This record gives sequence, structure tokens and C-alpha cells, in this order.
Amino acid sequence: MYLVESKSGAIGCMVVALVFLGTWPALLAQLERRGRLPQHTYLDYSFTNFLTAVVIAFTLGQIGHASPNTPNFFTQLSQENWGCVLMAMAGGVFLGLGNLATQYAWPFVGLSVTEVITSSLAVVLAVHSSNDADNAAKLQQLSDKHTDGAREVVVDAPDTHQDKDRLKDMEHGSSEEGKAATGSAQHLIELEHNRAIKVFGKSIWIGLSITFFAGACYALFSPAFNLATNDQWHVMRGGVPHLVVYTAFFYFSLSFFVVVSVINIILLYRPILKLPRSSIASYLKDGDGRGLAFLAGLLCGLGNGLQFVGGQAAGYAAADCVQALPLVSTFWGVVLFGEYWRSSPRTYALLVSMLLMFIVAVTVLIASSGHRRTSYSH
Repeated sequence: MYLVESKSGAIGCMVVALVFLGTWPALLAQLERRGRLPQHTYLDYSFTNFLTAVVIAFTLGQIGHASPNTPNFFTQLSQENWGCVLMAMAGGVFLGLGNLATQYAWPFVGLSVTEVITSSLAVVLAVHSSNDADNAAKLQQLSDKHTDGAREVVVDAPDTHQDKDRLKDMEHGSSEEGKAATGSAQHLIELEHNRAIKVFGKSIWIGLSITFFAGACYALFSPAFNLATNDQWHVMRGGVPHLVVYTAFFYFSLSFFVVVSVINIILLYRPILKLPRSSIASYLKDGDGRGLAFLAGLLCGLGNGLQFVGGQAAGYAAADCVQALPLVSTFWGVVLFGEYWRSSPRTYALLVSMLLMFIVAVTVLIASSGHRRTSYSH
């Protein structure tokens, strides 16, 4: 199997992962704003996300040198490693639930704010957990027992009851001609008219609650993956090689795909937030925006894979620098969606301060990365 063994290679993986993981949310948010049902979008997205993991496992997991301690992907499928496999699958469930939740939070609190809150929770909780696990792995190496070591305009839409009459006029074709200026009240009304998830008249606390739930899920998936590949809890019997990163990523993505597919199929027939009912037949016929959803899944799959490959080489705490993805998401939020347009100087000052702090966090986490030996057996 192919392994990244240098610090520069690990850093490269993490930087590319940061860009990919900050871009795919913007694609899904764009589809929701255009009126595509989130259930349809997420089913498409999860399919290519899983397909990407399969391709990575079948290619990078098979090429290169293999040994009893670092078996190839297919070899490891038949080994008695179900304790760590279940840990990897638990991580996939956490990430799937977190990504699913954020899709329903974006309309309420905005793309950039959602990503900031969820990523901040993930950094605070996951980096602490992963750092403890990484330290345990380093101590095991030394003893030769084991191997591895906010934005103000966010409230403009959800809590306001203004302009409902104008919204009704728009629905009857009597809206003013011409495109509304980005960030204006008219722009928000037009957006509400077009988008799939309606937020006028709903409390912003709905979106914030969903966001905090997503952040808690994000904080759990990376430590679970770390435990799956390093087995700090010693759930496998002696002599069985640790899960290689590609095997763990395959099972991680498999559980992600199965769980979110089941949930979204249920949501087709029992939608939430007053979305219209749909069906599998309607989903299959809905090709509008499918290409963007497929692209989002591809970017997410590649981003997660690169994060884990880099984390195997440099430590999963350092790999959590990808949680600075709000740097990328905020860029797309401003460019594509007009977030923060027509905001106050105070909002711009807070935005710049937030981005600077994320840049510092990324720099510190990347600097904390170090070379780790790539042996996997007990």
C-alpha cells in the first residue's frame, strides 16, 4: 500500500484536504438555495463520497510494498480486526450525522457561521482527544510495544416577519423587475422564495441547535478513526496488525453511506422543517443539480481521505488543522452567496479577526506535526 512518510507530504495532504473540505459545503448550499430538496442532494453526495473511498482503497491501498505488519487492503479484509473496524464505522456514523445536520443548519445561520461553530467545537474537543491518543502512540513507540503514534446579518432571515406581503406578490408574479442587490432585504426575500428550506418566521435557535449537534458529531469522528488505526484501547488480540489507513477509511465511508442513505430515504417520505414529501422515484427523476452534488461528494471523499493519510503520517491532532475549513467556506459564502455584504464595520472587523485566528490555528497545528513510524502490529 502507498504510505506518506514525510512531513512535507503530510502537510501537502492536509492543505489540499482543507481546500476540498471547505468547498463541498458551498456546493450543497448552492443547490438548496436553488430549490433542490436536501434529501435528493445528500443521496447523490453520499454515493460519490463512498465511491471515492472505494476507489482509494482499491488503488492506493493495494499499490506499493506490503508486509505482515502493513498488509494491503484486500489482505486485511479477511483478518480478525472487527474491534477496530467497528471503531472506524462509528467514526463514519458521526461524520455522516454531522454533515447531514449542517445541511439543515445552513439556511438558518448561513454557510460560514455554521462551519465556524462546528469546526470550532471539533477543534476544541477532537484535537484534545486525538492529542491524547497521539501521545499514547508516541509513548508506545518509545517503549517498542506499539507502533503509531459571526456574522450579524445572520439574523436577518430567520426571525423576521417583514415583507411577507411582498413575498406573496412574488409568488403571484408581481415582483419588481430586475435582480435585487446582493445583501439587500429584497435579495433575502427572493432567496426565501427560491430556496428549498423556508426560514422566514422560524427561530434562529432551530439552526443553532442543529449546528451545535453537528459540531458535537464532528468532534467524535476523528478520535474514533484514530482509535481504529492505532488501537489504543487494545480491542484486537495480540499479533493482529493494526488497521491500515485505507482499510479504516473504507469501513468509515461504508458506515457513513449506509446510515445517511437510510436516514435520507426515510426523510423522503417523512420530511422535516415543512419540506415537501418526495419518493425514491421522484429522486431518481430529479437530475437538476445532480452533477454538483456528485462533485461535492467527490471533494468530500478526497478531502477525508487526504486528512486521514496525512494524519497517519503526522498525527491526527495535527491533521485536524483541516477544521480551519471556514477559511475556505467563508470565501465561497462571500463570493457565491453574498454573505456579509452590506454589513456593518463591526461585523467586518469580527470577520477579519475570526479568519486571522483560524490562520494562526492552522499554522500551529501544522507546525505540531511530526514524523511517525508506519508499523501497525501489536
